Amino acid sequence: MPSILLRHVRAIDPAEPSDMVLDAGIADGKIRRKGLRDVRWDETVDCDGRLILSPGFVDAHVHLREPGSEASETIETGTRAAAAGGFAAIAAMPNTDPPPDSPERVRALFERIRARAAVRVFVVGTLTEGRKGERPASIEAMAEAGAIAFSDDGAWIADTGVMQACLRACKAAGRPAITHAEDPSVSGAGVLNEGEIARALGVSGIPPAAEEIATFRDVCLAAATGARLHVAHVSTALAAGIVREAKARGAPVTAETAPHYISLTEEDARSCGANAKMKPPLRTAADREALRAALADGTIDAVATDHAPHAGKDAASPLAAAPFGVVGLETALGVLATHLLAARPREPGKLSWLSLLACLTTGPARVLGIPRPSLSDGAPADAVLFDPDARATVDPARFFSKGRNTPFAGVSLRTRVIRTWVEGRGVYRAP
Repeated sequence: MPSILLRHVRAIDPAEPSDMVLDAGIADGKIRRKGLRDVRWDETVDCDGRLILSPGFVDAHVHLREPGSEASETIETGTRAAAAGGFAAIAAMPNTDPPPDSPERVRALFERIRARAAVRVFVVGTLTEGRKGERPASIEAMAEAGAIAFSDDGAWIADTGVMQACLRACKAAGRPAITHAEDPSVSGAGVLNEGEIARALGVSGIPPAAEEIATFRDVCLAAATGARLHVAHVSTALAAGIVREAKARGAPVTAETAPHYISLTEEDARSCGANAKMKPPLRTAADREALRAALADGTIDAVATDHAPHAGKDAASPLAAAPFGVVGLETALGVLATHLLAARPREPGKLSWLSLLACLTTGPARVLGIPRPSLSDGAPADAVLFDPDARATVDPARFFSKGRNTPFAGVSLRTRVIRTWVEGRGVYRAP
């Protein structure tokens, strides 16, 4: 693979942590910080102290749809979208058909990944057989087959005894459980956040309590069993507060939120239509501000896209009938930089570049229990080079993903990914 020397690049490494301008290279699949004169470089790029080099991003929550829904996404298209967004590694959620609920299915999925993936893909196995919430799946056997974590994502395990058994199995396997915290007996057939906007648009609401009740129960079980629990897509201030208190008490709990929850509110459903429909739903401005604060103080460990492509879904789709979910791999960095980056030091609810990139690198790596991506000398060259000052208008027609269901269509966002590498192999280069 060709080598590249980046002169005067702003290297930001949350693993150290450090933020400095230096010369760095990628050669033989490794980051090179030392002995740069000893390498015969195939390419040299002067970054002018402005372009940023970061460890490759990690997304702990992606729906690749394969097998079963290849019309919406495939391993190939989803991982190409990941590479274009600066992601070197993603975790594939198990709501596929069939789901990876046995060691045989986990191994079969890895075979597909090896043949088709542009970036690293970790497999998340199911917590219960068939994602039905009735009996724990063969969690320890799936862990031995390579599953990185376990979840019934898209479905909450309503039976507390079953969830307790799943957590105990996850602890024995040394893997985290990921909960989709939503009590369906409370959320019912809701479409948007319960309140004025849902009523104005003529759809039923999803009460915040649906998420908060489920979050509270599951963190209680994590504290009782000692199993690692990761709370997916936190969307309310109270759910973030439940995670904060659990951490303060020493519970083995981590949490994520998604770019749309820290940038949009329920009000955006008026203009974005079905492209503002996701689970959990967009909440209030107060919830959005609380989530930003929770990222800033470390309560929320990571940002995950919850990339959820749907064939044929766009803003014009009927709101009540449209499926839940939006795509996010190719817009995540831009959304975060546009809405979270501090204009001045210690700006409330905002992040420095170092803290923002930690939410995309060391944070999700800690959640998944994988080695922290790093720019240290000799580290695997999973890296992304991007222009922090560029602006680009989101055009879904240019996505690598098959999904076009984004609330950011036509929006101007900060940053532009220039190059992405996985183990030194160039997997994306901006046109």
